[in-house]
This record gives sequence, C-alpha cells and structure tokens, in this order.
Amino acid sequence: MREISATTTQRNQVTIPAEVRRLLGLKPRDKVAFTIEDDGEVRLAAASFSLESAYGSVKPVADSIDLDQAVHDAKDDKAEQTARELAEA
Repeated sequence: MREISATTTQRNQVTIPAEVRRLLGLKPRDKVAFTIEDDGEVRLAAASFSLESAYGSVKPVADSIDLDQAVHDAKDDKAEQTARELAEA
C-alpha cells in the first residue's frame, strides 16, 4: 500500500495527483465517487455511469413527437437545401 498526499486549497479543493488519475482512468470533467466506510475510511473511485445517475439530467420534451414524421421532415429540409445549393451553382 502506498500513500500519496495532496493539499487542500482555501476553497477546500484538492487536485487529484496524476498517478491516481491514471490509475482511475480519469479524464478532464469526469466524475469521482467518495465512499465513506463505517470505520471513517474514505475511498475515491471513478464514478460509474448508470441510468440512475443519468436520470433527470435531460429535461423531457414538452410535447410528444412523431419520430417517423420528424425523420420525414428532416429529409425534406435536407432535399430542399440541396436543391437550393444546386440551383445556385
């Protein structure tokens, strides 16, 4: 077992040392999870993604959308755009 120390800033933030980031596979903007054991020991791990963790992160669409119609409309828009570009060429 090895121990790596880091210092907290005035805002109680800490930089995760590079070796620890590599071991956890962390990239910028990744999330970490702290697990507090009954004996007071704290563990740090890369936060796992799950549907539960993502739930509520995207606001639902107010109105229901007919997906087939949305695809049809998008294809029509693209065809019109392409026709305009060809006419201008």
